[in-house]
Amino acid sequence: MKFILSALLLFAFPSFAQEDLMSLIDDDEKTQTVESTFKSTRLISGQTTETRSAGILDFVISHRFGRVNEGIEQFYGLDDSQIRLGLDYGITDKLNIGIGRSSFQKIVDGMIKYKVLTQQTGTKSVPISLVAFASLAIKTGSGAFSNPNADNPFGDRLYYTFQALVSRKFNTNFSLQLMPTFVHRNLVPSSAYPNDIIAFGVGGRYKITKRIAINAEYFPQLTEKATGTYDALSFGVDIETGGHVFQVHITNSRSMIEQGFVSETTGNWGDGDIHIGFNISRVFDLSPNK
Repeated sequence: MKFILSALLLFAFPSFAQEDLMSLIDDDEKTQTVESTFKSTRLISGQTTETRSAGILDFVISHRFGRVNEGIEQFYGLDDSQIRLGLDYGITDKLNIGIGRSSFQKIVDGMIKYKVLTQQTGTKSVPISLVAFASLAIKTGSGAFSNPNADNPFGDRLYYTFQALVSRKFNTNFSLQLMPTFVHRNLVPSSAYPNDIIAFGVGGRYKITKRIAINAEYFPQLTEKATGTYDALSFGVDIETGGHVFQVHITNSRSMIEQGFVSETTGNWGDGDIHIGFNISRVFDLSPNK
């Protein structure tokens, strides 16, 4: 409406309306959305503030091998492999949903992700991107519980995760993300294990070349950790190959979803409990006009 009014004024009173119209155009040109804070919706194990556009289906294949310190007999962990298959879909440019299944603990998980703020520069500057994330996980395998022979009801098998993902792209090469996280577990092995876990994750990306970047993420727990569990620490490399992004990484966590790597990481970097892993993301455009 403002643009139309300014155009009419420019037609009727050129000298009066020109300044107002040019101001409107300049505002639009000077406000730019910051793109490609990260190259994928996942940093390593955790989510990023990136979302898929409306109608885009993202097929994510994640592998996590055994521990490197298992030695040559297990080919340094490569003989032991876990996989997660996931599908994420953009309902709108800001709202994504997803579902996945992990062979580790036979977990089925679902998630919802909504972009509240998008980083912008210029006249209408927004300094950060902000995404709200929530997931629900169900452990379906009997081996996931302290008593494998017990008949655990459905409610005992549920795990919830809530995150606020806050990121900023500081320049062409460097992006940083903060990830305050809350995990609730309906069932734990004993009173020594907390049902609720609070962690404050931090992660970053540094671009090396046009198609290669290095990543890191760390999820220190703020609540008391259960005996034998550690904070998840991971390092990775992103390789963009046009149609998909290939991510290879090393980590002390076996799980590939939030409730697992935040609260149930049993690997100790100091003991060499390191897993090699990778993610492959392939997108398909399912929008109606394609």
